[in-house]
Amino acid sequence: MKNRAFAKYLILCLMLGVLLCRSEGMECMAEAGTEEAVSEAGGDTDFSKLQTPGEQEEAYEYRTFFLPELDWFSQPYVGDPMPYYEDGVYYIYYLKEAGDSFKHSVYLATTTDFVTYTEYDDPVLEASEEEGAQDGWIGTGSVVKVGDTYYFFYTGHTDSASLEYKEKIMVAVGSSPDSFEKREGWEITPPDELGQKNDFRDPQAYYDEETGNITLTVTAAQDGTARILKYTLGADLETSAYDGIIFTDPVGGFWNLECSDTFRIGDTWYLTYSAQDDTLWYAASDTPYGPYGDPVRLDGKLFYAAKHVEDGENAYMVGWARRSESPSSLQVSAWAGNLAVQKLLQKEDGTLYLAPVDAIAESYSVSCGLPEEDVQLSAEEGAPASYADAFTCYESFLLSGEFQYTGDGSFGLSFDYSGEEETSKRISVSPAEGKLQLLFNNGETLITETAAELTPGETYTFTYIQEGSVGIFYIDGTAALTVRIYGASGKNIRLFAENNEVQFSSLQQYTRS
Repeated sequence: MKNRAFAKYLILCLMLGVLLCRSEGMECMAEAGTEEAVSEAGGDTDFSKLQTPGEQEEAYEYRTFFLPELDWFSQPYVGDPMPYYEDGVYYIYYLKEAGDSFKHSVYLATTTDFVTYTEYDDPVLEASEEEGAQDGWIGTGSVVKVGDTYYFFYTGHTDSASLEYKEKIMVAVGSSPDSFEKREGWEITPPDELGQKNDFRDPQAYYDEETGNITLTVTAAQDGTARILKYTLGADLETSAYDGIIFTDPVGGFWNLECSDTFRIGDTWYLTYSAQDDTLWYAASDTPYGPYGDPVRLDGKLFYAAKHVEDGENAYMVGWARRSESPSSLQVSAWAGNLAVQKLLQKEDGTLYLAPVDAIAESYSVSCGLPEEDVQLSAEEGAPASYADAFTCYESFLLSGEFQYTGDGSFGLSFDYSGEEETSKRISVSPAEGKLQLLFNNGETLITETAAELTPGETYTFTYIQEGSVGIFYIDGTAALTVRIYGASGKNIRLFAENNEVQFSSLQQYTRS
């Protein structure tokens, strides 16, 4: 890839002034007429002096919701994370969108705590530049260790009309988790009974030391219905057997169940997947690889392609937070975004829920003074919504508190977007619908939602973490909703209630030290 590397070098030389400008605290923006950012509570930075959502987004320094560094003139994004854990380090492989990535080549970032990341500059697995290659594009896969060897199973996707299969499963081999070489000639093709040769991807690998075999699950479609398939491979990859279909989309309408993963917590086995253009789902079983019960959603549409990783003590879901093509857009539908990680927990009845990663929550240690720690709002049916100023939207912050309600109407957080109430953005609890929602235009435009079945009169705790424009709202032990809120930094966050009486208590806001 020397040609691309040399081109990148030349362009980086041209960009030197721009990069120095960015590293010097946005002095160039100040010279261009935009006032410099000001320091606020806890040493965090308030970007309210940057007037447009785009200016704010360019200025954010993402740490927890990892975003790759600028490449050339382009901001790259994280697509389809493939997490792997070893010796205290989480290796997060991802399909890099834009920047210097060639057709979704795989890049790597590592972390020990999900708070800060080390980004690797060079790809660990590149799409082929050979014309008509099977892996002209790289698709999602997984890493598994067998003895001292690391196997990176991945999807080889081609645009060539001359090749028989649009997608095949391929493999790269390494002696360490940060360097791989493609194994030429090794592949798995779709079984004939699928009746199609286009959708066959996202291999997830597991090694069983007792049998000495590798289990591989693959997502595919048959007769227009999404399936998940199972294969058994020898540890040396010399043998491969197709074991059949382990899961069929019971909901209906999904073409693919992307980025599937299977794992055990306690005595229960789980299958997770992101239904294409939908949300993250899971289904449970008493035995490995099914049969599974009815699937349940875990988050809304903005937390996508999440896979499971565990370290012997805790389990996490590692996905990406969806973005808009433009920060001023009312559509949050672009592919790839920021990395987002949530802790995965199990209730006594076997159901799963998402919670903040402990280290992330603990990193917010500087308390912000609030005008009120207890707020009561009441708005009767047909009356205007009731509001109370409560917080400031910093670049990075955590909110926590409790709430109790009596009616059916909605309530939650309202973010100022343009100074006009009609354009505000809401994180809204809707008891009548049993939903936790993100709505734009003062509640008129639904962006995403997840189930949140609550009971009037009961007290619930909540936690909300936001960095830049990415946030995750938790009704603790009940629901999690990933959101994207552009253009709100430095502005008010108000509590609101419609057709309800709500008591907010023990309200706190924290920034990072």
